[in-house]
This record gives sequence, structure tokens and C-alpha cells, in this order.
Amino acid sequence: MSVWKQLALSLVVLIVAAAAWVKFFPGSHERLASWGIEWADASAAKRDAGNGGQGDGGGKRDGGGKGGGNGPTTVVVQPVVTATINDRLQAIGTGRANATVTVNPYASGRMTDLLVQSGAHVTAGQVIARLDSDTEEIALERAKIAHDDAAAKVERMKALTKSNAVTSVQLTEAELELRNDELSIHDAQVALDRRSITSPIAGVVGILPIEAGNYVTSQSAIATIDDRSSILVDFWVPERFAAAITVGADISATPLANPKQAYKGTVSAIDNRIDEKSRTLWVQARIANPSDSLRAGMSFQVSMQFRGDAYPAVSPLSVMWSTDGAFVWTVDDGKIKRVSVRIIQRNSEQVLVDAAIGEGDRVVTEGVQNVREGSEVRIAGEEPPKAAAEGAGS
Repeated sequence: MSVWKQLALSLVVLIVAAAAWVKFFPGSHERLASWGIEWADASAAKRDAGNGGQGDGGGKRDGGGKGGGNGPTTVVVQPVVTATINDRLQAIGTGRANATVTVNPYASGRMTDLLVQSGAHVTAGQVIARLDSDTEEIALERAKIAHDDAAAKVERMKALTKSNAVTSVQLTEAELELRNDELSIHDAQVALDRRSITSPIAGVVGILPIEAGNYVTSQSAIATIDDRSSILVDFWVPERFAAAITVGADISATPLANPKQAYKGTVSAIDNRIDEKSRTLWVQARIANPSDSLRAGMSFQVSMQFRGDAYPAVSPLSVMWSTDGAFVWTVDDGKIKRVSVRIIQRNSEQVLVDAAIGEGDRVVTEGVQNVREGSEVRIAGEEPPKAAAEGAGS
């Protein structure tokens, strides 16, 4: 193909593309007008005038589009409402017992009795195991004997003091010895009591790692006890929620092992700093566990709702797009006005926008393809002002 034929074909393609853009692209006429090109609107006006001169058969259209001749376009509008943006947080957390204690003996020895079983419920101060205590019992008896002897000596000293056979200094030394013997009894009693291993909290005993007869030391774990009256859930949230989360805020926690069951709880603690590596904040929530159905180590999906700022809400059908971004058509005194919007949040029923519109303003939802800036429109379902006036006069 020769060069001039290629140029001619390219020119034809460009002209067709430009015409299609002017005809079908929303906002093309406004863009051309901003460039100082008015021929597109003029040609559209001539075309509309030509259609209007064809008589009733050629000029009329159905009620869903433009009116006959040069009449105003019929549109459907919907009032603007105010809605609050909802911010939702979802995170995966790990549960742990309200309190967990690993019980260790105070001293070494052979365990003579193991008084609980795995899964047993114990109370605070309950004895769960005992160590051999023969040596401690002997020490306690020896301390008691020494105490009794010291007490008798003090009584003798007091009697002799009346006859001046004993000085006051000797009496004071005897009384001091008695007090030391009292402390020795207390010391021996504490050593004997510590041969009985008690539970420091109320809870449930885990699997026991040892049995009666084993030799244990102060590093040996006798049992692990969990207080499951409530479950603490640790989860981490993005730093943008740091200012929104407060102690006492409501949360919903769903076990991943049982998605049909959701538990209500509250935030019990918030860390005082953002983790530098993950840019997350450590948050802790508390969930009541009266039925004892939750366990430490379970994973939960944690959800929180936050109420945000209020914005105008419009129908998704009213939002249009152009090269300048999103916009809507509003109706003011029967005329169309274009308003640029910034979309904040979108859902199936509403679109929250940031725009110069307020509650009660009417935006076009149907017929948006047939309106232009400043053009007159007729709202579907409303009587035209002129027709209303004529009806009143007749």
C-alpha cells in the first residue's frame, strides 16, 4: 500500500475514534468546551432541533428517555442522606488462661504422696503433694524442747530476782534466749509446712509429669494449674487503630475450631508501644468462660467495630466517572449541576462521599446519560411547574 493511502486510512480511523469519544464518553462535551471547542454541542443542538421538526411521530419518545421536541429530560432522583462510616477490625488472636502457675517444691526430697489427678479442680491453698518430712519433724520437736527449757529458766530467774539472787541483766539474757527459741519453733514449722506442696491458685490441674516416689528438686515441675474462669486473648492490630482502641471496648471472638459460636468480651489491656518490626500494637481481651468450654492455646478471630465520621451517602447508580474523577448530577430549581465527589466508602446500598452536597439534596440516579451541565430536567413522578400552573388557572 502506498504512503498516501496509509495516511488517509490513519486519518479516517482517528476521525472515527474522535467521533465515538465525543458521542459515548461521559463528560466529553464539557472537556471540549474547556478547550474552547463548541462545535460538538452545536451539532448536538442542531440534531435535536432536526428531530423536533419531524412532527409528533418522529419527535416523541417513550417516557423513560427525553421528552418530545426540545422538552426537558426526564430523570429519576434520590435524596442525599447522612451515614456514618464504619471501620471494622479483624485479627487472629491466641487464647491463654486467666492465670497459669507451674508448681515447684521449695526444697529437694522424695515425693511420698501425690494427692491430685490430671484434670482435677483444686482450690487455692489445697495440698496436692507431700515430700518426706522426717528430718523437719525432728527439728520441730527439738525446737519445742529448747523453748520449754528456756521458758522454765525465765520463770526461775524471775523468782530469784525477788531475793536479789539473780541480777536484772541475767534475767534479760534468759528472756532473749526464750524469744530466740520461739523463732526456732517458727522456723522449724515453716520448713515442715513446705514439705507439703500446695496450689497457689484455684484452677484445673494439667497432665502430671511425675509420680509418687520420684526424687524432686526445687527445679522440678510438680503440676501446671490453669485458672480458666476467663480466657485472655492476645492479638495484634495495625498501628492505625492505636488511637481508636480503649480499655473496656467491646470485642467479638470466634474460635476457629467452632466458627458458629461467637463470644463477647472486652479489651482488658493495651501495650504502651508499637512494635517497630511489625508496626502492630499488642492488645489483650478478656472472655468469660462459665461453661469451661474454652482452653488456653485456642485460636480466635477477633472483630471490633469503630464508628467514624459522618458523610453524605448517595446511590451507587448516581456516581459517574470522567477524566477528572468521580462526580454526581444534582438537581437545583429544575436544572442540572455537576458536583465532583471523593469516594470514602462503598457498599451494595450506599456510597459515602466527600462532596459539596448535603442531606436532602437530590441527585440523579436514572437518566444520567442524557443530561448536561445547566440543562433543564423533569423529575419523574412530579408534575411540571408549568402544567401545575395551567391546571390551577383552569
